[in-house]
Amino acid sequence: MMTAHDDIKELWLDAGPKVRRGASERTCIVNRRAGTPGELMRFVVGPDEAVVPDLKARLPGRGAWLTPTRAALEEAVRRNLFARAFKRPVTAAAGLADLVDHLLEAQALDALSLANKAGTVVTGFAKVDAAIASGHLAALVHASDAGDDGVRKMAQAVRRSRDDGEDRLPRVALFTSTQLDLALGRMNVVHAALLAGGPSSHFLARCTALEVFRTGDMTGGALPAPVNEPKH
Repeated sequence: MMTAHDDIKELWLDAGPKVRRGASERTCIVNRRAGTPGELMRFVVGPDEAVVPDLKARLPGRGAWLTPTRAALEEAVRRNLFARAFKRPVTAAAGLADLVDHLLEAQALDALSLANKAGTVVTGFAKVDAAIASGHLAALVHASDAGDDGVRKMAQAVRRSRDDGEDRLPRVALFTSTQLDLALGRMNVVHAALLAGGPSSHFLARCTALEVFRTGDMTGGALPAPVNEPKH
C-alpha cells in the first residue's frame, strides 16, 4: 500500500539538481546568503499546504531556498520561516529534515547502482586491490560497519600505488554493508572501488550532497576533479 511518504518519495526523488545554466542567484531564507539554484535546496508547497522538498528544482510555483544542510532546514522549521517565505500559513512537518536525508541517501544509492550497471564499480578485496594498483580510481567505498583492519590495508595499498606515497583518494563511508549489498545486487559488500568516469562522478556528487546536508562539510575528502581517465 502506498503511503503519503511513498507519494512524496515518488514525486521528489530524482537524480540530483537539474537547473538551467546561467540561472540567477537565490537567497537562503535562514541566513540570507545568496547562491545559485545548484548550490541551494528548493522547497515548495504541496496541494495540502505542506512544505515539501523539490530536489530537482523544477516543480511549479513559488519556491523557498535554503542552504542545503540539516541545521538550516531544522532552523527554518523551528522559526516558521517557510510561512514568511511563502507569505501564507503552511505546514512544515517536524520530520522534514529526516525526509530530505532519506531522499538524498536514496539518490546516492541509486547513483551507485547505476554506476555499477555502467561497469565502474569493482567489489571484492582482491579486485579492489588490483584496481588500486591500476591507478585509474575515482574513490574508494567502505561500508560504515567495515573493520578497521580492512580499511587500513586499503589505505596502505593506495599509498604503495603512488610514486609520492601520498593517499589523497576520496573515501565514501556513508552506507552500511547491507545498503551496499542492495545497491550493487551482491552479498557481503564491505569494500568497493570506483573507476574513473561519469557514473562514478555522479555518485560522488550525490554523496557530497548527502554529507554536506548531514554535517555542513565534507569529511571524506574533496571530489576527485583531476581524475585520469583510463587509457584505451
